[in-house]
Amino acid sequence: MKRISRALVGLFVGSCSVLGLWAALCLAADAPAKPKPVTIDASKFPTLQAALDALPESGGVVMLPPGEFELKEPLVLARGDTRLAGAGDATRLVNRNEEGQPALILRGSDYPKNKKARLWRVQLANFRISGNPKSGDGVLAEGIDEIFIHGVSVDHNGGHGINLVNCYEDPRIADSIITYNAAAGLNICGGHDIVVNANHFEENLDAVVCTNSFNLCMNGNNLDDHLRHGVVIENTYGSVLSGNMIEECNGIAIILDRDCYGITISANVIAHHLGGGVDLRDAWGCAVSANTFTLVHTNSIAVGPDSGRITITGNNFCNSFVGGKDRRLKDSPNPMSRDAGTGVFLKGTADVVVSGNTFSGLDGRAVWTEGECRRLLISNNIVTDVGRRLKEKKPAIDIGAAKESVVKDNIVSEPTTP
Repeated sequence: MKRISRALVGLFVGSCSVLGLWAALCLAADAPAKPKPVTIDASKFPTLQAALDALPESGGVVMLPPGEFELKEPLVLARGDTRLAGAGDATRLVNRNEEGQPALILRGSDYPKNKKARLWRVQLANFRISGNPKSGDGVLAEGIDEIFIHGVSVDHNGGHGINLVNCYEDPRIADSIITYNAAAGLNICGGHDIVVNANHFEENLDAVVCTNSFNLCMNGNNLDDHLRHGVVIENTYGSVLSGNMIEECNGIAIILDRDCYGITISANVIAHHLGGGVDLRDAWGCAVSANTFTLVHTNSIAVGPDSGRITITGNNFCNSFVGGKDRRLKDSPNPMSRDAGTGVFLKGTADVVVSGNTFSGLDGRAVWTEGECRRLLISNNIVTDVGRRLKEKKPAIDIGAAKESVVKDNIVSEPTTP
């Protein structure tokens, strides 16, 4: 009897499953077909905004023709799975707005009121965006996941060149040139698994600002002539800056601040900065390795009292010395043309290793401290021709009264020259 009951139950369940599948197929057949992605030739529309508005929910490609297109209000792209592409610098969007409005806005039609109205997979490629001193950002992207910007020129905007706000998943900025913007060339707030690769940044206020983020991977970029800082990273962890050329900032090349941790700064050329090289203001568990610090006028590396557990190894700290003479004048009237070199400044910090570095041709000391430092290991460094601008002779390595610390096995060329 039990066997018969079980068989009946199995037959009933199987019948229900078949009926359910049949009903689902019927509903699917009756449902309207989802529109396919489309290719839109923007030259066929009265305005660029009309071309963007013609995109279906499924997205597509919008091809921008060559030409100069003046904007008095922002272009708004509100569709995901979309690529907006031009004809290189022959396609130029010119923002004539003087009320602080962006040239191009990327965001869902109901975002940020509806946080679920995020867009996925928006690409920008092969066109130029220019602004004016009173305009806003070149590109303002809000709530875009997997945004990809490549081959884009962004210049002379009154705000940020590119501003990514809560573009959380996998933002990528590559092979673009970002120049002469009044704020940051690239501003990232709230990103995760970020790639910034092979871009040019020139004469923005700051080149790159990354805050409240995770896993920035910044490699192979060229940063030059910034009016303030090069790279500013705050409240971000698990990141790497490697293989970048960072030159001639009026401020500091790289700043880590506000609860940064687990960040590696490696194999960069950090050259000709008036305000400093790497400033670890609030950074923990970070490595600064295999960089070249040349012609840095103030503190090639500074580790502040809110930072610790830092490894500084394998770097070269130098001036313009080449084969027996300095290539630059010691007292040139132009600071950017002046010979200079600086070392490592440790202020009230703890658990810092400074090992395997070369210090040469420096204005002051190689390593020195201020405030109460603890657990410093300064070893296996080569120090030569330092103290060139000091008014009185001082030790090349001077850690003061740092507690639980060791200074050993350094090769120091004496005397340091006043």
